[in-house]
Amino acid sequence: MYKRLELHNHTTESDSNITPAELIELMLEDQVDAFAITDHNTISAHVKIKEMLDEQQLPISCIYGMEYTTYYGHILCFNLKEYVPWENINFHNPELLFSAAKDKGALVGVAHPFSYGHPFSRGCRFDMKINDYNSFDFVEIFNNPEPLHEVNERGLLWWEDLVLQGYPLAFTCGMDLHGKSDMKNQYATFIEGEEGGNIEEELEAAIRNQKTWISRGPILQADINKIQKTITFSIYMTNKPGYRHEDLDPYFITIKTKSDTYTEQISVQAPLTIAYEQFENDKILLPKLYQCDTNIENLVAVAPTIILP
Repeated sequence: MYKRLELHNHTTESDSNITPAELIELMLEDQVDAFAITDHNTISAHVKIKEMLDEQQLPISCIYGMEYTTYYGHILCFNLKEYVPWENINFHNPELLFSAAKDKGALVGVAHPFSYGHPFSRGCRFDMKINDYNSFDFVEIFNNPEPLHEVNERGLLWWEDLVLQGYPLAFTCGMDLHGKSDMKNQYATFIEGEEGGNIEEELEAAIRNQKTWISRGPILQADINKIQKTITFSIYMTNKPGYRHEDLDPYFITIKTKSDTYTEQISVQAPLTIAYEQFENDKILLPKLYQCDTNIENLVAVAPTIILP
């Protein structure tokens, strides 16, 4: 099964105007399977959320984390159970903090890398110099409140460029909630999991294996047949509330490689099968799903990286 995750959220424990209890209520109302608590530079909400979930036996899971908020960029951490000091933050060597958090078992990623920085929102843009792109685990390619072209499209293109260079980075997205907000037709992160499964273990497996999806509603699935040397793409409709799509609107799939981008039409009723040979010597494929046309405004979903055998 697919699980919908909301992976970037704040409470009154940092700079939001919603309490931990209100955050849980908001997630339940929007039928979220699991959410992350990523307050700025504090894990004080962890114990409060855990107590509420345990006492009330609510049908939702929490991923405990934090957002390191510096003057040089923001760093998202998931599965972070212990506060890791960040006095060693270094503009020229962010790997010091990446490593310190990962040593505690955390998944580490770059949040909204092209967000507006000084003088609009000092520190939000990721200005630190990364020396080793194997030192972190994921990129937040869509931060829903941010501008599409100036921030999110650049984040997507940066992630694609790094992956096509061979770096095994996953991607996520988030609402970056600082208050109650409408999540309809916004991007959410999806992963595969089991009913009643351990969400932290499932998220770790998804990010380690580059098996995350982001979508406003439908998920683009890829089935690789190593014997016939084909890939069959199909569209799976999730139950995410508020997805906007007219029945007559066509879907298009693009597959970006290091040398080219391929475009094909696809529908919910008719999966698309493509032979490996179409991609010549390209082994890394980046599929995306659009509706109506392939302009970034009509991007519906980003699918996991495909590495051909």
